[in-house]
Amino acid sequence: MKKIIFLSILASVLFACGNKENNQSIDKLIETKNVKVLQEKKTALQLEIATIEEALASLNVKKEEALVAVMTVKDTIFNHYLDIQGNVNTKENILVQPEFSGTLISLTVKAGQKVSKDQILGRIDDAGMSQQLAQIENQYALAKTTFERQKNLWDQKIGSEIQFLQAQTQMISAQKNVAQMKAQLSKTVIRAPFSGTIDEVFVEKGQVVAPNPQGLMRIVNLGNMFVSTSVPENYIGKLKVGTEVDVYLTSLGKTYKGKVRQIGSFINPNNRSFGIELSVPNPENLLRPNQVAKLKIIDYVNKNAIVVPTGVIQEDAKGNKFVFTVEGSNGKSGNAKKVSVTLGQSSDNVTEILSGLNATDIIVTEGVNTISNGMKLNF
Repeated sequence: MKKIIFLSILASVLFACGNKENNQSIDKLIETKNVKVLQEKKTALQLEIATIEEALASLNVKKEEALVAVMTVKDTIFNHYLDIQGNVNTKENILVQPEFSGTLISLTVKAGQKVSKDQILGRIDDAGMSQQLAQIENQYALAKTTFERQKNLWDQKIGSEIQFLQAQTQMISAQKNVAQMKAQLSKTVIRAPFSGTIDEVFVEKGQVVAPNPQGLMRIVNLGNMFVSTSVPENYIGKLKVGTEVDVYLTSLGKTYKGKVRQIGSFINPNNRSFGIELSVPNPENLLRPNQVAKLKIIDYVNKNAIVVPTGVIQEDAKGNKFVFTVEGSNGKSGNAKKVSVTLGQSSDNVTEILSGLNATDIIVTEGVNTISNGMKLNF
């Protein structure tokens, strides 16, 4: 391009800015309409131009070229991901509620304390039920003794059957009364429903308590964490129980390996999606309920894929996709070649190439917007 411009200027100099004699001479030659003389003049001028070209060549004036970065294409494993957001949760995260209303006479735990399943967390005043239980137990003991004696007599054919049956009925009734009272009394004892950590305590000893939305305390177990989310219905056939998932916690800056453990059987008609649950390990106990997680679920795998950086793919005026490869490479330079390609799926800033490229092809990765087909490339 530079040479053409130079030659144009040169021609202008020769034909427009030459000396006056030369211009007059050319004008007179044209007026004569002598073809032979004009041809001779043309040949002379062409010889002068050839001389100038040789001089330019000796000065190492280069053709148009570009400095680029390249890479060699190769077969690789390509994974396509479904990127969605989910929430961390645990099924063992509850507010402990009292089963009996009354004064909290004992509170044995505090926030941050680890507890075991069935451990006593507090007690509520039983309002005299302990004394009632003692009386009922005495009645049961008497009824049991009476029955045993009546049974001995009946076994010896002494006494009537009705006396035996009455004694048996009274004993059974007293026994049921004892069991019922014990069940009521057990409700005054607050126990841990599972092993975990007391996250927060909302009451104090001596306070009158009753079932309410706030509860007495919150207990959380971080050992059985999961992530829940909703997935578009067109992924029904692509997800299976056991599918591996990358779970990235933005608040921690860490990625955990999870697995799909449950797939919903219902499509939400409002957003055409279904729910899934992913089990997530929590060895460091850093996961917390309601954390936001970014999920990358593998929904497509090609074990022998050719992929290129998405940014190197260009589009022509007709909508055809293409990349630039390097032809005649000697390791340091070569020529640009425009190659049409068929695209597959894209993920993580790379795109799968279904056709147009082969393994070992060299493609231009940087400077693609400054080159054209056939241009000399340096790299």
